[in-house]
Amino acid sequence: MMQHRLRQIIEDYLEAYNRFDVEGMLRHLHPEVVFEHVSGGTVALKTEGVEAFRQQALSVVGLFEERSQRIRQWEFRLPEVIVHLDYEAVLAVDLPNGLKAGEVLKLKGVSEFEFEGEQVIRITDRA
Repeated sequence: MMQHRLRQIIEDYLEAYNRFDVEGMLRHLHPEVVFEHVSGGTVALKTEGVEAFRQQALSVVGLFEERSQRIRQWEFRLPEVIVHLDYEAVLAVDLPNGLKAGEVLKLKGVSEFEFEGEQVIRITDRA
């Protein structure tokens, strides 16, 4: 039963992400949530607390015309749930790294959701 509930929370979070619904993304986050984006084994971004998460999420909304995270695989290692994802996005603006508006990004990644009860206390995105 608990796996089903945690799965639903993650699906709700990803659906909100795909819709650019930042408030929906926050719905199941613990007030002290820690978010980390790890790229190439290095922490590229870290936020602590739901307000810092909100500000970061809002700051990137305008970068994309559309974006989608789709789950390929689930791993339940309670209190952690790991999802393997296919990520696709269309850029809305030119980025400093040379990517241009209209380009499509396609990536595979892993997101680790750690729970405290039915709230997400930590999210680690690995690309």
